Amino acid sequence: MNQDSVIRHLIDRYPELDACLPDIQRMLETVSSCYRGGGKLLLCGNGGSAADSDHIVGELMKGFMSKRPLSSEERGEFAAMFPEDGPYLAGHLQGALPAISLTSAVALTSAYANDVAADMVYAQQVFGYGRPGDALIGISTSGNSPNVIRALQTAKVRGLATIGLTGRDGGRMAEICDVTVRVPRDSTPDIQERHLPIYHAVCMWLEKEFFG
Repeated sequence: MNQDSVIRHLIDRYPELDACLPDIQRMLETVSSCYRGGGKLLLCGNGGSAADSDHIVGELMKGFMSKRPLSSEERGEFAAMFPEDGPYLAGHLQGALPAISLTSAVALTSAYANDVAADMVYAQQVFGYGRPGDALIGISTSGNSPNVIRALQTAKVRGLATIGLTGRDGGRMAEICDVTVRVPRDSTPDIQERHLPIYHAVCMWLEKEFFG
């Protein structure tokens, strides 16, 4: 399946997402540009959207639809430095697109919520990790989750590209984000059910672009 067919397949399965297609394409272009420039992707959300953040990282940091073997040059570097173990290391590593889920730092987020401010747990990580050229995807079915909004605001100040994945209304995300993908649904379960095929398509498209 080539990159164009990935998007066609998404719309064929979920025709209502055709209304989101221009923004999905902008999301693809934004994340692709981030990676082409050597940047990384940060993600955050709450509850099911936190799980989605972790899920996306899992598809980007290892092989998703392909195995992403290391290049011969990379394999040679491992073999040269570790003649005995290098082939094993290189044979069990896969190409990765750097992505960090801000939801996974339990000790940090719980400490920050307790010691400083609960709505700043993701913003603090964006401030620490984020660099110009990176991108942040904030996931919120309402578009108004305070800790996600604070993270997006911080990302804007720090020079990151900002992407919102949300529902029909868009909430505050629609005002803040460079790209906002608003699925045409209003209830949380319905919105989340449509976020998954969108980010799967995005991850497949990126894998095709960077790993062939």
